[in-house]
Amino acid sequence: MAYNYPAEKISVYLSDDGGSILTFYALWEASLFAKHWIPFCKRYNIEPRSPAAYFSESDGHQDLCSPKEWSLIREMYEDITQRIDRAVLSGKISEEVKANHKGFHEWDQENTSKNHQPIVQIRVSSVISNSPIIMNVDCDMYSNNCDTIRDALCFFLDEEMGHKIGFVQFPQNYNNLTKNNIYGNSHQVTNQVLMGGMDSVGGPMYVGTGCFHRREILCGRRFTEDYKEDWNGGIKDKTQESIVEIEEKAKSLAASTYEHDTQWGDEIGIKYGYPAEDIVTGLEIHCRGWKSVHSNPPRPAFLGVAPTTLAQTLLQHKRWSEGSFSIFLSKYCPFMFGHGKIKLRHQMGYSIYGLWAPNSIPTLYYVIIPSLALLKGISLFPEITSPWISPFIYVVCVKNMYSLYEALSCGDTLKGWWNEQRMWMVRRITSYLYGLTDTVRKLLGLSKMTFAVTSKVSEENESKRYEQEIMEFGSSAPEYVIIATVALLNLICLVGGLSQILTGGWNILLNVFSPQLILCGMLVITNIPFYEAMFVRKDKGRMPFSVTLASISFAMLALLVPIV
Repeated sequence: MAYNYPAEKISVYLSDDGGSILTFYALWEASLFAKHWIPFCKRYNIEPRSPAAYFSESDGHQDLCSPKEWSLIREMYEDITQRIDRAVLSGKISEEVKANHKGFHEWDQENTSKNHQPIVQIRVSSVISNSPIIMNVDCDMYSNNCDTIRDALCFFLDEEMGHKIGFVQFPQNYNNLTKNNIYGNSHQVTNQVLMGGMDSVGGPMYVGTGCFHRREILCGRRFTEDYKEDWNGGIKDKTQESIVEIEEKAKSLAASTYEHDTQWGDEIGIKYGYPAEDIVTGLEIHCRGWKSVHSNPPRPAFLGVAPTTLAQTLLQHKRWSEGSFSIFLSKYCPFMFGHGKIKLRHQMGYSIYGLWAPNSIPTLYYVIIPSLALLKGISLFPEITSPWISPFIYVVCVKNMYSLYEALSCGDTLKGWWNEQRMWMVRRITSYLYGLTDTVRKLLGLSKMTFAVTSKVSEENESKRYEQEIMEFGSSAPEYVIIATVALLNLICLVGGLSQILTGGWNILLNVFSPQLILCGMLVITNIPFYEAMFVRKDKGRMPFSVTLASISFAMLALLVPIV
């Protein structure tokens, strides 16, 4: 509501899958505070306009206003946060507060997290505000740029291309990244290179947050060259109805039975039934002829919270890879669903994420088999003096040089790029492997689709280690066993391989096994933080002894695997 845009033209709809009265209470408190906060923001043009972010960034900008006024607005904000916290701790809302708004009486014992009315903003908003543009933002993100609405509308109102644009996608950025991006969560290369590059083939995919859609495309409209948006529509057609009539219509639209035997969730609205329903929704919009635009202003439009532990990061990528691979194997596979509707390059852009999960198999091969072959004296690559080694050297060197160039040009550090290479490997042998196996199990009917929520809450000690860029383990998670086993296996193979070279014919063996030796050595260097977590560190975030013991056992078993 505090955007540089007329507040009377903005309507806010909050969706809570838990159907909690506490969420409604927080929204009600926020609406009261907004009466003071919005004028304050616009009077002094402050940034960011999220009060939590604004007050946490510094002690205040008293030079913009009087110290008394600044202190007063901060006290008001602290008061409402304390009241909300007390309500959450008690788990209920007092009768005195409930008397202030009739909305509190919409809850009863039947409305629980397992049995609640679905809040369908698209349908409900159509009888209240009916605005032509819908912006959606996840609960863990906040606005960081007061001109974002204006920036998005500039695309929709463009005289030449505006009528072709179905949605404007802003990138996901985070406010809690460390300098060297220890868990590879910055996504700067993805935001600036991949998403920006898709503009040339039809536009970026919808990523589920930080997006502005035309209402009509979410209601199933196909693109036509003569399409013109009615920017003067919306609220004016609803002025003849009473508030009571509008409320009753909204309730019927939000009823859990409303969408039965309709096209909602299929042809209309956000797609249901997929872990990555946002990607399916965006693909379907593109296949109806619409284009999208990637907007990445210097000041990020939205900021969120990145995972601060390794477990959170791996869970998030497991969910993403599983959802994307499920789509790739469904009727919404970009190459099949998009055939004849969008460009081949656009189909390929969508498929990058869909193929994350199966990429785990070749990655596992390259981090295990060449090292084992080195230990057993089996050559897998051409000799270093052979001309046939050239393609391997070319691919490795060019890939890494270009990857480094992309990272540095997008604002990452050299160490940040190295951390990303480590996480690239770790994600593939854990998150993507789990995503692959879970998807296959679901296809075979052995399990059902679930939606795993990534927790962004960390303990104080975990947060300190994150700020110090120390990797967090601490639990006996199965994925840690995989990581530690691969790390130990490569260390054993490197030591064994070097001993064979030193005791045998140095020149001959070095010529034959150099590629495998270099690969194994680079894997060992990459895995140094894991060796430290297993054998050096003493803090609570170290690798649990049970994980280390299990990894040693699996590494010993792997050494017995015959390689032909």
